[in-house]
Parts: sequence; C-alpha cells; structure tokens
Amino acid sequence: MTGYHKPVLLKESVDGLEIRPGGIYVDVTYGGGGHSREILSRMQEGKLFAFDQDEDVAPHLIEDPRFYFIRHNFRFLKNFLRYYGVLEVDGILADLGVSGHDFDDAERGFSFRFDARLDMRMNRDVEKDAAWVINNYSEEELRSIFWTYGEVHNARSMVSKIVSERSLKPINTIGEFKEAIASCIPAAAERKYLAKVFQALRIEVNNELDVLKELLEQSFQVLKPGGRLVVITYHSLEDRLVKNFFKSGNFEGKVEKDFYGNVSSPFELVNRKVIIPNEDELQLNPRSRSAKLRIALKR
Repeated sequence: MTGYHKPVLLKESVDGLEIRPGGIYVDVTYGGGGHSREILSRMQEGKLFAFDQDEDVAPHLIEDPRFYFIRHNFRFLKNFLRYYGVLEVDGILADLGVSGHDFDDAERGFSFRFDARLDMRMNRDVEKDAAWVINNYSEEELRSIFWTYGEVHNARSMVSKIVSERSLKPINTIGEFKEAIASCIPAAAERKYLAKVFQALRIEVNNELDVLKELLEQSFQVLKPGGRLVVITYHSLEDRLVKNFFKSGNFEGKVEKDFYGNVSSPFELVNRKVIIPNEDELQLNPRSRSAKLRIALKR
C-alpha cells in the first residue's frame, strides 16, 4: 500500500496500542490501510473497525472477517460503534495527516504543485470546497482563517488581493489562486508560505479542528479503563489540542486538582516526551518529518 499512502510511525503507533489478541480496536483514519494491516497482524480473534470518508480508499480495503469498514467521518465514532453493538473498545489510533494519495492526485486540489480546481475536500460528497470558501467568505472571515490556521504573517494584505481579484472574476483553480496572491509570496520562502496558506484552507474546508475535538471527547467515552488512545499529529494546532486533552481532559489544558492538591486527569501519559520519526523513516518518507506521536491510557 505504499503506492497509495505510506503509514507514518507504523511500529511505534501500533506498539502504543499494546494489542490484546482478542481485543476491539478502531483505526479512525484508514487511508491506505497500513496501520490497520499491522493491527490485524497482531490480533487473533477480536475486531477492528476502520473509518475513512474518502471514496478513493474503496479499492484498497482489507478482506478479513475481523475487519469492519465505515465510510464516514470519525466524528461519528460513538454512533457507529453502537450500531455494531460495541460500547467499549481497547484502543483507538488516529493518524491525522492527509494521505499521500490525496497530495499526489492533482484533481483533489490539495497541493500547490499542480493546477486543478481548488478542492481540498476529504469527503467529496459535501458541497463546500476551497474555491467556494475563497469566493464566498467575507474579507474578515478569510483573514481569520489564514491567520489562525496558517499563521500567515501578511494575511491582511493577501486577503485584500484575493477580494480584489475575485471581484473581477471567480478564483476557481490553484493556478488562479496562486496568481491572485503572487505579490504576497516571499521569493525566498515560496514553498513554506504556500504550505501555510493551503493548510489553513484545508483545515477550514474540512472543519478539522472541531472534528478532532469531537473525536477526542468520544474516544474517552468509548475507551475501556486501561484502553489506549494513540494520535499522530502534523501541525501545532492539532498537536496542542491533543496534548492539552491528554494532560487535563479539556482543550485549554486547565489542570484540576483534588482536595489534597493532586492533579486530576482522565488520562495517564504513556510517553511524556513526544515520539517523532527516526532518521531512517525520514529518508524513506520525507512527508513524515512533521509527525508527532502521543499515547495516553484511560484511567
């Protein structure tokens, strides 16, 4: 499955689940199935549920009686597990990165390397894509997106260019978008700048941070005591949410203490120091360079 998507931190993340031979596990980001295959290889009986809202994964699904695929957003984790009669699970794994397939398929509109429609929808059944956002959001809304989700330093001037250009004609393609903001792109850091801009748009189109919050809250609800939550993040916004939730059970990181001053948290950190790819993995898969792995155990 490396042609579709190379799984990141494969051994480290599945090791973090501490697979029980007859346990029940969830891979909420199936992608190319790399993590799911590794989980199944360590199970005997048990069940593995996998979520992915991308229709492109259909030809690559695993055929195994222990495997159940759910083509929906993982924000519906709890509801679908209940549908299958499952109230508690032993472990949940989430690799929050965009699949290599989506970045390499020009038509999906995720990468500034190609010229295609500004799309970026992980689920192409929904109507709102990146082009719709660019052409319909207010100037204030666009500034907020690029500053908050991309930390684009000149978001105000860039958005002014976008609004000016779209008043003349719609901005529908990657090429048209890059042309509209060309004067705002620093020549010495073009790739880094565009990566931030495209990240911000993608987060907005897919509502990624709110969906992640829902996943974390529901994961706590469906994990057994002693169950493990394993999450791989790729940028500071999502990593901060995961770190705070593991630390305190809330997204602000506000730690509560009991009467005796002891820290009260619903999770126990398995790795206090974040796990990152080693040099061998970075050589084989440069896209893993920003990955951070956190593992927590439900008390």
